[in-house]
Amino acid sequence: MKLSIVIVNYNVEHFLEQCLTSVRRATKGIKAETFVVDNNSVDGSLRMLAEKFPEVKLIANKKNVGFSKANNQAIRVSDGEYVLLLNPDTVVEDDTFHKVINFMDAHPDAGGLGVKMLDGKGKFLPESKRGLPTPLTAFYKIFGFSRVFPKSKRFSRYHLGFLDKDETHDIEVLAGAFMLMRRTVLDQVGLLDEDFFMYGEDIDLSYRITQAGFKNYYFAGTRIIHYKGESTKKSSVNYVFVFYNAMIIFARKHFSQKRANTFSFLINIAIYFRAFLALSARFARKAVLPVADLLLGYVGIFFIQGYWGYMTIYKDGGDYPFELVGIVLPVYMLIWSVSVYISGGYDKPIKLSHSMGGLAAGSVLILVLYALLPESMRYSRALILLGTLWLMLTFTINRLLAHFLKIDGYRLGSQNNKRFLVIGDADEAKRVESILVSTAIKPEFIGLVLHDEKQGVPGDFIGHIGQARDIITIYEINEVIFCSKSVPHHQIIDKMTEWQHAQVDYKIAPEDSLSIIGSNSINTRGDLYTVDIKAIDKPGNRRSKRLFDVLASFTVLFSWPIALFFLPHKLGILLNSLLVLFGLRSWVGYIPQRAGQSMRLPVIRKGIVSPADVFQQHISDPETINRLNLLYARDYKALKDVNIFMRSLRFIGRKSV
Repeated sequence: MKLSIVIVNYNVEHFLEQCLTSVRRATKGIKAETFVVDNNSVDGSLRMLAEKFPEVKLIANKKNVGFSKANNQAIRVSDGEYVLLLNPDTVVEDDTFHKVINFMDAHPDAGGLGVKMLDGKGKFLPESKRGLPTPLTAFYKIFGFSRVFPKSKRFSRYHLGFLDKDETHDIEVLAGAFMLMRRTVLDQVGLLDEDFFMYGEDIDLSYRITQAGFKNYYFAGTRIIHYKGESTKKSSVNYVFVFYNAMIIFARKHFSQKRANTFSFLINIAIYFRAFLALSARFARKAVLPVADLLLGYVGIFFIQGYWGYMTIYKDGGDYPFELVGIVLPVYMLIWSVSVYISGGYDKPIKLSHSMGGLAAGSVLILVLYALLPESMRYSRALILLGTLWLMLTFTINRLLAHFLKIDGYRLGSQNNKRFLVIGDADEAKRVESILVSTAIKPEFIGLVLHDEKQGVPGDFIGHIGQARDIITIYEINEVIFCSKSVPHHQIIDKMTEWQHAQVDYKIAPEDSLSIIGSNSINTRGDLYTVDIKAIDKPGNRRSKRLFDVLASFTVLFSWPIALFFLPHKLGILLNSLLVLFGLRSWVGYIPQRAGQSMRLPVIRKGIVSPADVFQQHISDPETINRLNLLYARDYKALKDVNIFMRSLRFIGRKSV
């Protein structure tokens, strides 16, 4: 056996499918075996493997044992002369394995090898080649010197920015996303250190390889796409703590006591510094628009009340009492803001109609409350109306500024109006077009482009791949989808690299799959297009579902004495009402299934009742349950919860499903 490929999977079914499709092609002509170690996924990965990749050797863990231990499980039973650790969110070129094996055969001093990695937009990933994270190197990286001086031999040692990315080099650290190692070297230095649950294990093993007298190489002769999963978002606090604590484990293991203590001190400073930055950035992204609305709104209304009072009531002197500006106006602003939030005025992408509707609803509520206030606190209806007009102007200006300044996520209009270019053969391109049409994205335009320049272009296609660059410009395309069944992976990567300045996103549609996968940035997977099951996951629907849960819980609690005469499980009804009220459960949830049988659906709270409870007979067929759950998620409306709840009253006292 020449090559053993080990892939650790955890709830990334669609990416795993695409990765294995590329692996299947790249292993042609090579005596190879492929292992997938699944860390207790619940997204349908196991079912997909059984149906589409029966040749894969599966190790199915009953719990998440971590990256290191999972890889070691497969390495111990593998037979290959070379062992490749490969991430599931990668795509390899069709000849990648041939090239790297030939290089290793020709370089007996090579213990390990990494390759050139590109993100989902065709841009080079600097972590393709790395240096050892010594205390000084880590300091320069943590505090941003390596970013300011990306080509400096002193400051950029972490990503070895001074080495040409298009040439092969001797390096210190391999990236865990693609880590090819010689079996005899692993026998000598040992496997991955299982003290590292996630992150750091690649650095540790790379270091042990070099300490044993072998070299690690960065091989520029082939490329892979590495989408980088959500678990590696560098803006998350969890990433900061897990990654930098892994660095501390590494330092204590390999550095002297003094150097390890210095490193740990620097890392601990970095942990809290980066965690503070991550939390601040997250808060700023979410709060920038609401805070701007509140501040500008209140300041404007403050001046309006002063000017209105001077022009009308207090012409001869005087002013409104402090209670107006100190209590009443802040309460008005709070009501307006909450109304805008409930109306979806802060949902992304931003829609002005939602904000205006929320302000109008808030004004109506304020006028109702105004009528109920004592005479002494009814200062002026005109202030409410003028305040509404001012807020409508302010909210509009704020959203226009956020849109034109391209502040993260705050974009006017709909994200669904995208213009697609699908590249593939006639049958596959039309199949992918049908997937796009069946999703929730509502494409504004779908253009089909033939993958082969030598073939005649069918009448419903707008050109061939050689004309794609001009087509992107003329048709204002913002997303390109490659059909991997007809377009080789090396050609996909070629085009992504060639067009990386075209300001478009890229996705890949695997053959015989209902998913279209891609990444919109270095740190995110981007959108995953499948037949739409995300209606229940929309912010407005989630709010409606929660609002129904709260209202239904109060209704049940108030009517509980009456329910004693009609419904079973009296104490269960009371307990469930409290669980739902405090957000631990929902009144309506998915129909439960055994692990491995359920399809991947948006996550919601466990339900007390489910769509199956409206039927008289018991439903146990997995296919029927999957279909009912899919319909519930895809077509969700709050009225559906009302209907299911009312028809399942006899079950509301049981334990949650």
